[in-house]
Amino acid sequence: MTMTVPEVAVARPASSLPWLRHSLSLAGRSIKKMMRHPEQFFDVTLQPVLFLVIFVYVLGGAIAGSTQDYLQFVLPGIMIQTVLFSTVAIGVNLNTDIKEGVFDRFRSLPIPRSAPLVGATIAECLRYAITIAVSLFAGFVMGFRTSTSPVKVVAACLLVLFFAWCMCWIAIWLGMIMREAGSVQGIGFMALFPLTFGSSMFASADTMPGWLKAWVNINPVTHLTDAVRGLLTGGPVAQDAFIALGTAGLLLAIFAPLAVRAYRTKA
Repeated sequence: MTMTVPEVAVARPASSLPWLRHSLSLAGRSIKKMMRHPEQFFDVTLQPVLFLVIFVYVLGGAIAGSTQDYLQFVLPGIMIQTVLFSTVAIGVNLNTDIKEGVFDRFRSLPIPRSAPLVGATIAECLRYAITIAVSLFAGFVMGFRTSTSPVKVVAACLLVLFFAWCMCWIAIWLGMIMREAGSVQGIGFMALFPLTFGSSMFASADTMPGWLKAWVNINPVTHLTDAVRGLLTGGPVAQDAFIALGTAGLLLAIFAPLAVRAYRTKA
């Protein structure tokens, strides 16, 4: 009598990075959605051009005495400001999607709960990159010229992109806890105004009163602006870049878990 050995089912090895794979898949979905609604790119394409024209040709002569000199000074700030302003949109969009039931489908899928949020932030980087590219192109047409190496120019763009990606988690958290999309937008812009206008984006801190100068000097956006300005037009970079990267990492460490927790609570 012969005995048969039962076949042993061999399980396929699970993907080593399922979280990343799911996040990238959802990022692709978000990008396709953006492409079907090109009006979502209006703010990141038109806003930097409008800000550059207004600040350089309306205020440049009065502030710097020369529109060309002011363009060299203000372009890094305009680029950063428009990118940071665009981070609010992801919170507004996610708040709307949740109210419309879009995320109910994601909750029924066997994917990590954080994957839809991470995927949305990856897709948003496309908008931020477009803003950076449009700002540099518009500035070049107006006469802006970099005086550093291409490597430093790329480093400046990546620094802005990383800082914005970390900042967008604040907007996501607001989108999870606020009842209305309009509240996300209102609070988001209210928080960004003192960070952007109360910095060295548009004028040197040396020209400001003492109480405002104190805020400008500790404002992380000031350090981001000075680092990017140094990478694009020359000047000290290391200390400001270190502070900007440290602040971005701190924001990510605080608000990414808060956003994911708030999303799980809604689930």
